[in-house]
Amino acid sequence: MKKRIAIFASGSGSNAQKIMELFKHSPEVEIALVLTNNPDAYVLQRADNFEIPSHIFDRKEFYQTDSIIDLLKNLDIDLIVLAGFLWLIPQNLIAEYPGRIINIHPAILPKFGGKGMYGDHVHKAVLAAGETEGGITIHYVNENYDEGEYIYQAKYKIDKDDNLEMVKFKGQQLEHQHYPRIVESILKKIKK
Repeated sequence: MKKRIAIFASGSGSNAQKIMELFKHSPEVEIALVLTNNPDAYVLQRADNFEIPSHIFDRKEFYQTDSIIDLLKNLDIDLIVLAGFLWLIPQNLIAEYPGRIINIHPAILPKFGGKGMYGDHVHKAVLAAGETEGGITIHYVNENYDEGEYIYQAKYKIDKDDNLEMVKFKGQQLEHQHYPRIVESILKKIKK
């Protein structure tokens, strides 16, 4: 019986693609659904390229109904992976999937986390603070932005000449290298 993943993303979905690539031919793992709050998100095209079904939802459906939970339960989802998903996860979803929702953040938490700290906002803050290292944090999701228990952190060096694009590139390299691997290791611990 395959373990099943649902990926939530709001934008391009490059991390989602790396996870799709890893499990494309897996006999043990299936990406069952990609969900987004953004009808223009490029992640929808990526999902389509891998023939993975997708679901677009709005704020009302996400926060005021149980329809997303019902959808995930009907698909027998084992793990929820956030890959550039920008909304706070509602309490009812966290309660339904305790310890089975993970996220990746483009900084070494607890620094540069919290509401509004995503994507370029994080990288700009890291540069503005004069940091000599950047990094990524993969963590479990709780009811607050970026406060769940850490699973894995990795760092890269920021050179004094690095601009926003370089910092972003270095961070994304680490994300693509580690996130699929960590997703796979967590799935191995989940009992079907």
